[in-house]
Amino acid sequence: MDKIGQSEKTTQDRIVRLFQEELGYSFLGNWKSRSNSNVESTLLTDYLKRCKIPDTQIDRTLDILKRTATNYEKTLYEKNKEFYSLLRYGVPVKEEVGENTLTIPVIDWENPTRNDFAIAEEVTVYGRAEKRPDLVLYVNGIALAVIELKSSTHSIGEGIRQSILNQRPEFIQDFFSTVQFIFAGNDTEGLRYGTIETKEKYFLKWKEDVEDVSRLQIDKYFLKLCNKQRLLEITHNFTLFDGGTKKLPRPHQYFAIKAAQKFVERKEGGIIWHTQGSGKSILMVFLAKWILENNPNARVAIITDREELDKQIKKVFEQAGEKIYRTSSGQDLLKQLGQPRPRLLCSLIHKFGRRDVDDFNAFLNEIKNSSVVPQGELFVFVDEAHRTQSGKLQLLMKAILKTAVFIGFTGTPLLKKDKKTTLEVFGRYIHTYKFNEAVEDEVVLDLMYEARDIDQRLSSPEKVDTWFQAKTKGLNNYQKHELKKKWGTMQKVLSSKSRMEKIVQDIIFDFSTKPILSSEYGNAILVAGSIYEACKYYELFQNTELKNKSAIITSYNPSTGDIRTEDTGENTETEKEFIYKTYKNLLGIKSTESYEDDAKQSFIEAPVKMKLLIVVDKLLTGFDAPSCSYIYLDKSMQDHGLFQAICRVNRLDGEEKQFGYIIDYKDLFKKVENAVAVYTSEMDLTNATREDSEIILKDRLKTAKDKLENALEEIEILCESVEHPKSLLHYIQYFCGNPEVPEELRDTEFRRASLYKLTANLVRSFSNICNELEEANFTSTEIERIHERVEFYRDLRETIRRASNEIIDLKSYEADMHFLIDHYIQADESRKISRFDDMALLDIIEKLGIAKAIEALPQAIQVDHEASAETIENNIRQKIIQNHLSDPAFYSEMSELLFSLIQRRKFEALNYETYLQSIAAIAMRVSKGQNDDLPKSLKSKGLRALYNNLGKNEELAQKIHSAILTEKPDGWKGNELKERVLKHALYKALDKNAEEVERIFKILVEQPEYE
Repeated sequence: MDKIGQSEKTTQDRIVRLFQEELGYSFLGNWKSRSNSNVESTLLTDYLKRCKIPDTQIDRTLDILKRTATNYEKTLYEKNKEFYSLLRYGVPVKEEVGENTLTIPVIDWENPTRNDFAIAEEVTVYGRAEKRPDLVLYVNGIALAVIELKSSTHSIGEGIRQSILNQRPEFIQDFFSTVQFIFAGNDTEGLRYGTIETKEKYFLKWKEDVEDVSRLQIDKYFLKLCNKQRLLEITHNFTLFDGGTKKLPRPHQYFAIKAAQKFVERKEGGIIWHTQGSGKSILMVFLAKWILENNPNARVAIITDREELDKQIKKVFEQAGEKIYRTSSGQDLLKQLGQPRPRLLCSLIHKFGRRDVDDFNAFLNEIKNSSVVPQGELFVFVDEAHRTQSGKLQLLMKAILKTAVFIGFTGTPLLKKDKKTTLEVFGRYIHTYKFNEAVEDEVVLDLMYEARDIDQRLSSPEKVDTWFQAKTKGLNNYQKHELKKKWGTMQKVLSSKSRMEKIVQDIIFDFSTKPILSSEYGNAILVAGSIYEACKYYELFQNTELKNKSAIITSYNPSTGDIRTEDTGENTETEKEFIYKTYKNLLGIKSTESYEDDAKQSFIEAPVKMKLLIVVDKLLTGFDAPSCSYIYLDKSMQDHGLFQAICRVNRLDGEEKQFGYIIDYKDLFKKVENAVAVYTSEMDLTNATREDSEIILKDRLKTAKDKLENALEEIEILCESVEHPKSLLHYIQYFCGNPEVPEELRDTEFRRASLYKLTANLVRSFSNICNELEEANFTSTEIERIHERVEFYRDLRETIRRASNEIIDLKSYEADMHFLIDHYIQADESRKISRFDDMALLDIIEKLGIAKAIEALPQAIQVDHEASAETIENNIRQKIIQNHLSDPAFYSEMSELLFSLIQRRKFEALNYETYLQSIAAIAMRVSKGQNDDLPKSLKSKGLRALYNNLGKNEELAQKIHSAILTEKPDGWKGNELKERVLKHALYKALDKNAEEVERIFKILVEQPEYE
């Protein structure tokens, strides 16, 4: 019988046997009593002699390796980097002065089994002090890995800290100059891995075949990571020296590259969706290096849509030691693409366009027929792929790079509105790594959400009405309506000075009381709804302790042209004038770019000097965006933008930061909830094929064409009744009557309303397809007519608006309306409207589906039984929808139960307490994902799903479950040939019923345990 809490030596003996018997390493013995080196001359000499290397060259090779490993003038990082270069590319050797240099390979990377893999235990090393690593892995006599083991009752952290200590100069630092992997493990916590100078908190866990529980994790993952081929592959293809930090891949990065390699080999594009903060930039470096090294004709172009991202990509690649050319203009881009070098370049997507283009279709045809032919096999990486691949620039990029393979990188999945066009450009998903997976793997932090409400009230409604009437004398009803429409919107009300002052006080209070914010490392981002609001916030913070510790970063760059038409002669200040004045004051003699770069650098590197950045859109997306401790949301956001913004706070920034904190002043919880739900669920493009993209393209163009034709027909029908010859006067008389007679203007108002609405619909339909009219099968004559008619109706709308005096220059009323909002709308102190302080956001989403969640609802919802019921029902319904594909039978049953209960609540006056008991029972079943009366043998989620969807036939479910585990090939998902193997196994188990095979296969795809 196995003992609990076995000794470290027992574990060590077992691991040594595992390396010998299962991994094929030779055992060098216990090296406690000998003086050991990281370059064992005898072992390396034996290997080189077997490779037919002459003795004189062997001696020179040994000398160079040892001198590199013990260079006292260099840091450990520098020595390790230089030694790694010798390992990877070979040792340059000259036998005599003046002779040609020969390259001596010390590892055979292409044939791993031809190398000598060995393990030694208790390896005594004499540096400035004597140390003894538990195990050392040698390849051809060179120490590539150090292993520290602990007993099952001692923390794995002790082993990590032991190796970190040993790397210090006063111990055995030089020994680590050859080391690529540092492992620490025990029988209970499993295995962690890192490399030289990796901090304890950044030691990683491998994750693969999670359903395999047949042995201890430490054994399982030594077999995975120290497999001869895998160990050399990671060393060769997945080791990065990144600006002073050596990095190894996380498992999701490794498997993403492995999947991408297959796509690249068959010249197929696709999308890599890895959640925000999980290391997409490193992924680009790994993949680009592999492509360029393994295909001598390959070139890689990295395309972004933002200047700051373009700069950051160049910086990332250069820090990783890769030469990359950044194009300076569109002409430069075309020039570089037309010659064989540089092989690696980056550019903005906007450089595919041209500013002075009037006839875009003609320009597009010119580009398609141009003589510029990109040299080599071009692979195009597009960052933030969901954002940049629509409209004119995308068409130009595809036209210029006809033969290129496009690979998209995104931190967010493709929402419905993005899917079609993005699938057309890139194809299916190559690899996905979702937000909840990253939280579970401790790659990013979980999120803490708090909604705060600042009540506002009208202090004197009568005065407001009197003031408004006085200021708008001489305006007709339409003009007054337009003025109220602009200034009566919620956004304008929420930008009142009183409310913003309360938010500023709120944030200052947090900086004084929240431990992470009050520390020297804490910082925050405030997201404002507009540049004007950002400037107002900045001005308010100048009267607080954050003066000189806050900055604005927006898209605005002051120019005197901005205020050329702003002065109304009323001695007041418009929004643009206020923005211009604020920027001129804060910039001083600096340029906007210099000011923002300095602010961002201080925010990242010295947060004690720059605590708060006020932004609108910039710095919220892309891997260049800085992380922060808190994010304050005072802007309506959704989908990609919202999720990317809140992920500014989920980065691992230090031991003090346990969560990412979101403070919401705009009641965005439902949108936050939905965003996280979307970004933790599977999308439906994983198994899409190239043919799918062609079908979608045709469907989209046909739909867009129909909408445009219908929109044009509707507006022409409206204008049919205009008298001939349909002159300007006839149009005015039809839509306005006599503009000087108010009664006739009122009588024709319905016609003008129809014209405005149909014109807007026509312009919208036209803009959706204007760059693809030819592809939509319009003839050149039809295209010319469409352009002419759209322009005509757009001009007609403006003409009729002016003839009827239904326009208003809002500029002259701007300052007065700001005065009204700032002086007659009062804000109360903020109050918390959620009780989620101590609950991570993923937990909230999970637990809102149970009856007890009603206690955590905002007070206003708690006291309203109808609102409480709908909140709980909506969360249960959302979970049912999210999980339906994984177990259609069970979740359909839950959906029917929920629908029945809702009907009873609405139409049978169901007692509220009885309702709560019933909804709680449904919620608990949905939350667990199973019924309580299942057979005990159904121990896994996949097995339960099979049982539910096979008519609750336990024997058949067990039979298919076993068949899947036995027959499934590795990496079968998304691989058509491997999927056929699995479908064939189902075909036999399901009595050759092809329809049942397809139905059950769709359920298997949703089960992680069968991957």
